Amino acid sequence: MEVEKKKKTKFGRLMRILGPGLITGAADDDPSGIATYSQTGAQFGFGQLWTALYQLPLIIAVQEACARIGVVTGKGLAGVVKEHYSKKLLTGVVVLVVIANTINIGADIGAIAGASQLVFDLPFAFYAIVSALLIVLLEIFINYRNYAKFLKFLTLSLLAYPITALIVHEPWKEIVMATVIPHFEFSFAFLFIVVGVFGTTITPYLFFWQTSQEVEEEISNHNLAEKGGTPHGIKNFLKKVRVDTTLGMFAAEIAQWFIIITTATVLFSHGVTNINTAADAAKALEPLVHSFPNSGQLAKDIFAVGVIGLGFLAIPVLAGSTAYAMSEAFNWREGLYRKFKKAKGFYGIIIVSTLVGLLMNFVGIDPIKALVFAAVFNGVTAVPLLFMINKINGNEKILGAYKGSKLSQTVIWITFAIMGIGAIGMFYTLFV
Repeated sequence: MEVEKKKKTKFGRLMRILGPGLITGAADDDPSGIATYSQTGAQFGFGQLWTALYQLPLIIAVQEACARIGVVTGKGLAGVVKEHYSKKLLTGVVVLVVIANTINIGADIGAIAGASQLVFDLPFAFYAIVSALLIVLLEIFINYRNYAKFLKFLTLSLLAYPITALIVHEPWKEIVMATVIPHFEFSFAFLFIVVGVFGTTITPYLFFWQTSQEVEEEISNHNLAEKGGTPHGIKNFLKKVRVDTTLGMFAAEIAQWFIIITTATVLFSHGVTNINTAADAAKALEPLVHSFPNSGQLAKDIFAVGVIGLGFLAIPVLAGSTAYAMSEAFNWREGLYRKFKKAKGFYGIIIVSTLVGLLMNFVGIDPIKALVFAAVFNGVTAVPLLFMINKINGNEKILGAYKGSKLSQTVIWITFAIMGIGAIGMFYTLFV
């Protein structure tokens, strides 16, 4: 009995530690991420599998820096930029994140609608409108703490991919080699997807979301003044933040790794090299249910549950990060812990950005292509934002004794360089 109590206590302690970092990691595998990882697996087989391994230290360093900035300053990224940098830089930062997030919201709403049609064949417009309205209502009226607890369990929908990969006969030696040894092709098609893979993993909206969520986490624990305070026991809290962030990002990369493996094995090896619809992507899960009656439909249902669940997880994060950035820029009250009446501007941005994203689905954009394009756009947008984050990360005037270590700053500069070179290479191969 004593041993069981200790185990429960340890598990409870771990679940209390896991918060913004885990949710951030889960939101990282949004519908745009699933579509992009599926496309690279179908198009290049195991050729880009290495990205899952080598992105891991990069995304941990970036998200840990964002979390630390929020904890130490008591402000989101836009608030820190506003206080310490020029108005032009603030405007540029906010504009970039608003455009990137709106495109991503639109693509994710389209993905939810397309996935829903796999289960019940109702009009696309119906699903798009209902999902957008439901997301807005949830984000406005559900208490943040309860919502966060719910969000943690939506990550389980991704287990279908590792289970499928373990069921299918896999060339594990080839997979290990492809994971460890990077493969490059200097072509637009290859670089386009690589930029998308990096962009949907190391993505702008997560920078803003996690920074602000760490502030809210401390406010909800009554350890931080409502604006610009200093948390009690900051060293202790930062340790928890690092554990939370590392586990969240590790889970995100594991999911990416298995999605690429599964789609490469099931689709690429059978000549399906281009994913045009949600039904095409769902075929990757058919081996999981091949022994069941009507396995094709069952695979679609499992895929749909994953996309819908992660869409409902990611879109509030996207809209929320937009709202944090704009609210801090205009000195509006912000925070999901506030009631609607006390932060009308903040929630107004959430409503508007979600509705604008919804409208994007009625201009004839292909949903799957929109998801991959959103990832690529994020990959380009992330480059200047990474530069800004690392300038803050290394600034002793802003972070004092908690500024980023040399290792932290070096890894983020490497991330900036890799994503910058990838974007330049993509445009070069497109035009030259």
